[in-house]
Amino acid sequence: MGGSLRLRLFLIIVIPLLALAPVMGGWRMVAARQTAAELYDRTLLFTALAVSRDVAVLDGDALRLETQKLMSEAAGGPIRYHVYGPDGQLVTGYAVPPLPPKEPIPEDTGLAYYDGLYKGEPVRVLKLIDQASIAGLTGNFTITVWQDIRVRNAFALQIALRSFVMIIGMIAAVALLIWFGVRIGLKPLTDLEDAISRRSSEDLSPIQRAVPVETRGIVGRLNRLFGKVSITLEAQAAFISDAAHQLRNPIAGLLALGESIQSAPTLESARARADDLVNAATRAGILANKLLTLERVRADDSREKHQMLNFDALIADAIASLQDEAADAGVTLSFKPVRAQMALRGDPVTLREAVLNLIDNALVHGGPDLSHIDATLASSGDKLVLSIVDDGRGVPAQLVPKILARFGQAEPGPGSGLGLSIAEAVARAHDGDLQVIPADTGFTVIMTLPQT
Repeated sequence: MGGSLRLRLFLIIVIPLLALAPVMGGWRMVAARQTAAELYDRTLLFTALAVSRDVAVLDGDALRLETQKLMSEAAGGPIRYHVYGPDGQLVTGYAVPPLPPKEPIPEDTGLAYYDGLYKGEPVRVLKLIDQASIAGLTGNFTITVWQDIRVRNAFALQIALRSFVMIIGMIAAVALLIWFGVRIGLKPLTDLEDAISRRSSEDLSPIQRAVPVETRGIVGRLNRLFGKVSITLEAQAAFISDAAHQLRNPIAGLLALGESIQSAPTLESARARADDLVNAATRAGILANKLLTLERVRADDSREKHQMLNFDALIADAIASLQDEAADAGVTLSFKPVRAQMALRGDPVTLREAVLNLIDNALVHGGPDLSHIDATLASSGDKLVLSIVDDGRGVPAQLVPKILARFGQAEPGPGSGLGLSIAEAVARAHDGDLQVIPADTGFTVIMTLPQT
């Protein structure tokens, strides 16, 4: 997913808060209405008690203006009242109160709240039964007080609006804190970006700075990638240097032979020199091909070309292609697999090239006493072991590292010095290894490869 990580984190945190805000607002509105209902119902009760007391004191006269004003201010709006005596006659107050509730007033409390209508407007009503003596009458007096319901609704709305403003303010403050918090929290990524941007083909050193736990995996992979790229660049530089060094002499020789053909005094001499030119060009081509093979094997560490193959059949085919060359040199070339169908997963092209180079190495460097080359393929656990043994010249232990190096030879002679290097590179590319057994007489090289 593209886009800004900072914005994504911000939205992931803030959107749930915004979604929660209406829920909190609705809950606060319900709570405000309940609070307003409790407060105003309590005010109606206090008003009814005040009316009962004041009417008794005034012996049935209307409430004093000061009392009415005080009750209205305490209730947040006008409150009307109606009092009638035990005989059902009006004592004082407004003549027509709201209709009484359908259910009788409970005797244990002597009061009842209900919603009614007064002049077509909804009102909240309290009817209270109080025993008193007023104007010579003694008994249960009924006091009714009511108030426009819009007053309490306005009060509830005011409480809710204040809560809404507070919620919005808190969300805005939290969003601001989250925005800056995300910026600060992602600063290590910005620092990491800066560290990566400083890397170039000249500087592929590992990133050493401290990073958060969540990015250690990425940094570790980057460092491994930098290491591989660095090794590849070094190998390419070494390849270019080696190729230039190794091809300089063959190219100079080709040029000299070409010039000698031009200056040949006779046609026969020119033909002889032309044969030398062809042989030199062939050797230069072989050298260039081996250089390219070695570099391709070392540079390509992917497993896309790997497939299941019969390694014994591949070896037999490679050895068969060299039988004529071995016969011309008076060498017996044989191959003995322990069993048929010895399969492994690998690249058939590079594996065949490795086998050819191992056999060719024995033919070229075996010396005059070389008479036979024996190849065997065996299995050891989950590995296949290819052994190539000849009876030619041996290699001392101290010279083994030299012959495994590029262009290395135990003694100066024909060949490019790349055969063992190519075979070792192929083995490593298949998670295997190549081992040379040092000896005074006879040469043994062992290639070990995993079967899967």
